[in-house]
Amino acid sequence: MENKKIQVAIMGGYGTFHEIAAHHYFKDCDSEIITSESFDHLFRLMKEGAAQYAISAIENSVAGSILPNYSLINESDLQITGEIYLRVCQNLVALSGQTIEDLREVYSHPMAILQSKPFFDRYPHIQLIDGRDTASCMRDISVGGLKGVGAIGSRFAAEKFNLKILSESIETNKKNYTRFLILTDREFLPEERPAPNKASISFSLAHSIGSLAKALSIFSYFNINLSKIQSLPIIGKEWEYLFYADLEFVDEHLYRQSLVSVDPFISDFHIMGEYCRGEVVSE
Repeated sequence: MENKKIQVAIMGGYGTFHEIAAHHYFKDCDSEIITSESFDHLFRLMKEGAAQYAISAIENSVAGSILPNYSLINESDLQITGEIYLRVCQNLVALSGQTIEDLREVYSHPMAILQSKPFFDRYPHIQLIDGRDTASCMRDISVGGLKGVGAIGSRFAAEKFNLKILSESIETNKKNYTRFLILTDREFLPEERPAPNKASISFSLAHSIGSLAKALSIFSYFNINLSKIQSLPIIGKEWEYLFYADLEFVDEHLYRQSLVSVDPFISDFHIMGEYCRGEVVSE
């Protein structure tokens, strides 16, 4: 990416995994981070033009998909222009001088708690409490000088808020990755960019036997790999579903042909983005 000043909206405050992912993806740019209070707020900021790009987590290899975000993306005018996979390492942190035995409460984002819950089975005296995001929980401890209180999050945030890491890498699954999507308005899509080898689409199907199988067989015929498929109910239409799929391909021409061929079998078709498969990075 060109080395120019850009605004990037992230979910949560400074020090979150969203900010880490943003720094990795936009490492060649002079970027300014715009924080948000929720995913809904993140998309409102983009609608208001507060930033050119947004980064939104969409799934985690341990906790699964963040289902509401599929709808937020699909209902927005934003396009997926890239992705990045961040190796997530969760750490237990607290004020300097504290020990694990001193802690009575530990706060973090629900997903971070889910990813590291078995670690706390050894410490039944600690109550796990859901917070807004990993970094804001750390910030509250640091700003408030809260003793007996810990948080779960990244080394990046621990250093940012001058907290001590009491235990490193407490996540249960060491192959713990979060996939982030990079979103932008169509007007900010560069005119010249690498040929895509991945696309995210959404579609619905006719109420007929084998309709999904027919659609999927067409993608298979054109050598398209469905790396992800997710269904969500269509509000107001009983037992009808919107399908979200990630398509990976080597030949862009075959990908274009597959879209033409599958069109008669699907409806409400929407290309959410065409982009290059993302790299895997660590904090």
